[in-house]
Amino acid sequence: MSHSHDVSDAEEEQIHFANVITTFKNYAQYSLSANNRRRKDFFTLPKADQDLLTTLGYKTKLDQVDTAILANADFLSQVVSDPEIFGHDLGPGDEADPPSDFDLHAAHSHNDVSPGHSHSHGHTHSHSHDGGPRNRRRYKPTDFDMDKLRSTLKQFVRDWSAEGREEREACYKPMKDALLLHFSDVPAAERGRVRVLVPGTGLGRLAHDVAGLGFTCQGNEFSHYMLLSSHFILNRTNKINAHTIYPYVHSFSNVVSHEAMMRPITIPDVLPSDLPDGVNFSLVAGDFEEIYGTESDPDEPQSGKWDAILTCFFIDTAKNIVNYLRIIHNSLAPGGVWVNMGPLLWHWENNTTNDPSIELSLEEVKALARTIGFHISNERTIDTTYTSNSQGMLGYVYHAAFWTATKVG
Repeated sequence: MSHSHDVSDAEEEQIHFANVITTFKNYAQYSLSANNRRRKDFFTLPKADQDLLTTLGYKTKLDQVDTAILANADFLSQVVSDPEIFGHDLGPGDEADPPSDFDLHAAHSHNDVSPGHSHSHGHTHSHSHDGGPRNRRRYKPTDFDMDKLRSTLKQFVRDWSAEGREEREACYKPMKDALLLHFSDVPAAERGRVRVLVPGTGLGRLAHDVAGLGFTCQGNEFSHYMLLSSHFILNRTNKINAHTIYPYVHSFSNVVSHEAMMRPITIPDVLPSDLPDGVNFSLVAGDFEEIYGTESDPDEPQSGKWDAILTCFFIDTAKNIVNYLRIIHNSLAPGGVWVNMGPLLWHWENNTTNDPSIELSLEEVKALARTIGFHISNERTIDTTYTSNSQGMLGYVYHAAFWTATKVG
C-alpha cells in the first residue's frame, strides 16, 4: 500500500470519527426537532380534534418525550466526553486524529495485547468534516447516522440491562456452554491459559462474560458507535444501574401504551469491573480482516494464536465470507474451536458504495467451512430477537444458526 494511500485512509478515518462524535452531540437537537414535528402537526388540526387529543393526554405525552430525549442526550454526552481513548482531545471544531489501538479492561485485568451484530454496523462513512482548521463545512448528521445512534441505545438494553437478559442469554448462553464443554478438561483455575477471541463484540457483554468465566478474552470491534459506548460502560461505569436511558421514545409506531414507550432502562445490570482477579480481558479497535488477517502486524502474528473464536451475529458482516472463514481457521490453534451463532443478514448486499458482497446460503456457508478445514458439530437452530422492544407490537425473530466447529485442517 502506498504512503499516500495510508495518509488518505488516516484522514478519512479521522473525519469519520469526528462525524460520529458530532452525531452524538447533535442527538438532542435532531430528536427534539423530530418530536416537535408532531407538535406542529397537532396544531394544524381543527380545534375540536385538538381538544379531543388533549383529553387523551397527547400534548402531555409530547412534553414527556422531550424530557426523555434530554435525559438520553445527557447520557450520550457522557459517552463521548473523553474521546482521548483514541488518542485525541476533541475541542470545539478540532480535528480528530485517526483512532489508535486501545485496550478496554476492567480493574482486575492485566493486558498483554493492543487493538454486530449491530445490525447498524458502520458500513457507510460520511466524509464531510466537522469544522476545524481546514474550515470545512460543519458536518450535519444524516438520518442514517441518527438511526445508528438510536440503535446504539437499544444495544445498551441488549447487552447491559436486566430487561435485555432474556434476549441476550438466548444467544450468549449456548455459546458459553459450548466453550465450557470444549474445554471441560481444563480446571477452572487454569482457564486463563485458554485464549478466546470475540470479533464483532459490539458493547462487549459476551466478551466480558467469557472473561468472567476465567478465560483470557479479547473482543474486537470496528464501529466507532460501539467502541465509544463499550469504553464508557466498561471503563467509566463503577456502579450497578448508574445510568438511565429511554430507548423507545423515538417512534410512536406499534406502541401498546404510553407507559411502555416511556419506560426507563437502567444500566448496567452488573458491575463491569467485577471480574476474577488476574483475568486478562481486552478490547481491540479496528477492522477484523486487517487485524487478524494474514497481512496483520508481523510483530503480533495472529496465526494459531487463539484457542477459541466466538462469532455472534457476526459472519454476515463479511464482504467476502471466504476470507472471514479463512482468517478464523488460520487464527485458531490446532484443534481450536469456533462457536457460531447468528443469521445471514448479509450487511453489504445491495450496498450503494460499490463494495463487493458475496452472499451465501446457510448450507453453502457450512460447506465452505468444511472445505476450509472445519468439522461442524452440535448444530441447531435457535430462535431469537435482536435489540427487540419486548413490549412493542412488532418484532423480528431470527431462526439463527448455531454450531460448534473444530479446526481439523
